[in-house]
Amino acid sequence: MGHYIEVEAGIKVFVEDIGSGKPVVFIHGWPLNGRSFEMQANELALNGYRFIGIDLRGFGKSDKPWSGYDYDTQASDIKAVVDHLGLTDFALAGFSMGGPIAIRYLSKYGADEVDKLLLLSAAAPLFTQRDDFKINMEAEAVDDIIEQIKKDRPAFLAQFADMFFEQKKSNEFLQWFQSLGLEAAAHSTINAAIALRDEDLRKELANISVPTAIFHGKKDQICAYELGEEMEKQIPNSILVPFKDSGHGINADEPERFNTELLSFLNSTGIKKEN
Repeated sequence: MGHYIEVEAGIKVFVEDIGSGKPVVFIHGWPLNGRSFEMQANELALNGYRFIGIDLRGFGKSDKPWSGYDYDTQASDIKAVVDHLGLTDFALAGFSMGGPIAIRYLSKYGADEVDKLLLLSAAAPLFTQRDDFKINMEAEAVDDIIEQIKKDRPAFLAQFADMFFEQKKSNEFLQWFQSLGLEAAAHSTINAAIALRDEDLRKELANISVPTAIFHGKKDQICAYELGEEMEKQIPNSILVPFKDSGHGINADEPERFNTELLSFLNSTGIKKEN
């Protein structure tokens, strides 16, 4: 079923709620929405889990206000959904931009209700380089992306799809992927890109107290694999699970292995490291 949940006066986000059992809350990446996890929703429901897929404000079926695309506000929106649905003992899974939002959620609200964290191709702890952090793209590259979005957003999304996946996809799949990005508002896409460019979570990693799985593609062209290695170094009780044949879109590049590792971590039966 779908819920429209008010997260702030006059602002509602859309939440897909499928299956029953232990909840797994998914936070999507930029500039997509919760439907990007459709293969996981089905698999989790079949295996006795409750899939909670949130469309962040500005994306998918959610309201698209002018402001609120910083990580603090997005984390606050997640908290409003958690409270509204009365979720406890849930796993929190953040993909790409959803990764740092999940980390910020734990920083702001603690881990009393969260028992596991999944960071999936996460844009953390930083998406852009600093003087003392030389991993991933430079801030100017995000500025260029923003200009491309302003000039021709559909064309940018087509180009972005080519960077997103390592494995060849059908034209129909790529069109579907692009359509997810077009469901967002242009201003939401731009303002969230600014958050990606500017936010810094380096001081928050050491405080993560829950078991954490870091899934990352070795051929990721958007969030470099080195980000996954950095997160594993800094997050206590974490494990890095490399996807050697994947780019950024690991759940579509290696879907069977992704779902197997996802269920393995959720079931706490251990994760097999692959080099």
